[in-house]
Amino acid sequence: MSERVETVVLDSEGLSAWIAQNRKLLAMLQVFHDMGADLVIGANTIVEVTHSRTNMPRLNWALSRVKVEPVTEQAAKAAAELLKGAGLHGHKYAIDATVAEVALRQTKPVALLTSDSDDMTQLCGNQVRIIPL
Repeated sequence: MSERVETVVLDSEGLSAWIAQNRKLLAMLQVFHDMGADLVIGANTIVEVTHSRTNMPRLNWALSRVKVEPVTEQAAKAAAELLKGAGLHGHKYAIDATVAEVALRQTKPVALLTSDSDDMTQLCGNQVRIIPL
């Protein structure tokens, strides 16, 4: 990960791994932190990672260290256009599309840490560096 990154976007798997203190993810985040990159999530990622076994103090700690981007009507429409452009549809891809939309509007260069690299590559094209988790 030698090339500079301005913004790092986490999908739900990335945020969950951070909350679980996954060593590989923590090491990546440290590299990005050292280069001064901003950490960003979409607001609906919070909904996606929260369940009865979520460590809420760890989640709240992580949320205090990221920029949470709202999913507005305009963002939702842009995400829908991304889906259409990629030939994808349905709830399986809806949140992925909002995460991709968030990534595409951040300060470049952008890296996206995701468990869904195939779909995210379709949605983001070559404008975002996709890093599989």
